[in-house]
Amino acid sequence: MSSQPQLASDAAIALGIASTAMPFARTPADEAERWLRVLRLNGQVGQALQDLGVSEESLAPEDARGERDAAVAPAGAGDAVALVTERAVRIAAGRHAPALATTDLLMAVIDVYGEEFERVLRVHGTDRRELCRRLGLSGTAAEGGRGAAGEP
Repeated sequence: MSSQPQLASDAAIALGIASTAMPFARTPADEAERWLRVLRLNGQVGQALQDLGVSEESLAPEDARGERDAAVAPAGAGDAVALVTERAVRIAAGRHAPALATTDLLMAVIDVYGEEFERVLRVHGTDRRELCRRLGLSGTAAEGGRGAAGEP
């Protein structure tokens, strides 16, 4: 038996979609937005986001979203999916889970993108604490994460 968690089917689907979407992101803000769209459609996190009324469309006009300059390097320095996956595996292993779930992906995205992901959640009508409360999650990521866009 492997010491690393296997991929649950909903997490595998989310990572597959993310791997096709992330190469087109120009900024950390673009990446964070794409992660929200992917997570909104998959697994327990998707159900919670939909229950909270998070839709595909932002509630803020384009100019109010705080988009960063396109010259800023994306958070994963070219491989955001690998970075998030690595963190999600560590999170799932830390809770001794047999499978990596969308909740592990969410915690990894919160950890990697920090305030950038929080901003994306806000423009979609929710926030990290409300989402984590809905999912029954707690810990450092639920309380604010440790990473910010661009930090390893």
